[in-house]
Amino acid sequence: MSNKKTELIRSLKFVLFSASAGIIQIVTAALFKEVLNLVPWLCYLLSLILSVIWNFTLNRKFTFYSANNIPIAMLKVAVFYVIFTPLSTWWTAVFTEDLAVNYYIVQICTMLINFVTEYLYDRFIVFGKSIDTAKKDKTTK
Repeated sequence: MSNKKTELIRSLKFVLFSASAGIIQIVTAALFKEVLNLVPWLCYLLSLILSVIWNFTLNRKFTFYSANNIPIAMLKVAVFYVIFTPLSTWWTAVFTEDLAVNYYIVQICTMLINFVTEYLYDRFIVFGKSIDTAKKDKTTK
């Protein structure tokens, strides 16, 4: 398969898995907000953690086919979220509490920012050198 076609398929898989993680994030955030009445930033933070675990697992196995060291890959993802999470939690609080922007609008915008930045980070930093190594392992066995 051509490199362009492979990358297109990889990108489409990332979109689909990210969409499923987005659904998990929106549903759990809504449950935390509407059922448990948690403050918006905490709803966001808890739902983000759940979606990240889901997204990492699926993308590692089915998008990037990475056979790299899982703890190291998770540590790299954690570094991304050590930066992204405080920033996005802060702007969630600012926009929803200080500026009275609708919580769900803030969530959707944040998810779009997360989607783009995480794809680039995963593609080039987390899985960059290990892309398709799990495929190679399966074909040699």
